[in-house]
Amino acid sequence: MTANAQSYNDALMRHLDLFKHAQAYQPMAERMLSAILHSLQQGGKIFWCGNGGSAADSQHLAAELVVRYKQNRQALASIALTTDTSILTACANDFGFEYIFARQVSALMGPNDILVALSTSGNSQNVNRAVDAANQLGATTLALTGGDGGQLAQIAQHVLRVESDETARIQEMHLFIGHWWCEALDGHCLQGDLSEGLL
Repeated sequence: MTANAQSYNDALMRHLDLFKHAQAYQPMAERMLSAILHSLQQGGKIFWCGNGGSAADSQHLAAELVVRYKQNRQALASIALTTDTSILTACANDFGFEYIFARQVSALMGPNDILVALSTSGNSQNVNRAVDAANQLGATTLALTGGDGGQLAQIAQHVLRVESDETARIQEMHLFIGHWWCEALDGHCLQGDLSEGLL
């Protein structure tokens, strides 16, 4: 076996081993889904933030809600706080990079909204400041993290901590959970649990 093949097999085995225990995360994933569903039923919006790969996942999952996942259904209100380069660069320049999400939270969020904070370490200051700002507004804060959860696990209202210290594996689980939420919300839309009508 070549070194490349061995590396591939090792990564695959670590992925499969993590997902072998994925059912352990189901109770918290369901609690978070209930909060998301309640927010949408109350006219709230689902906001997302994260850095790097977690920023990409934030944008990915926001798009699944606004546009569609599997089913044609009404657009669901969701915003990734990672996408407006003018806001991000202005805030980083004027106030500091650690405020790029918190400033948007203060401007855009309300008490019926949800902030989903993605951080594999739980120690990203810009993510944690966003959670603090959302908590101050009376919004609901959900954290997807890993390792020991870092500071994020101490401040978010609901925390799903993936039992891994490997960034890629944690992100793979985060994306699976996000996709499961999307699939479940598709079902709730079709059952009439959310307002009807397609765009």
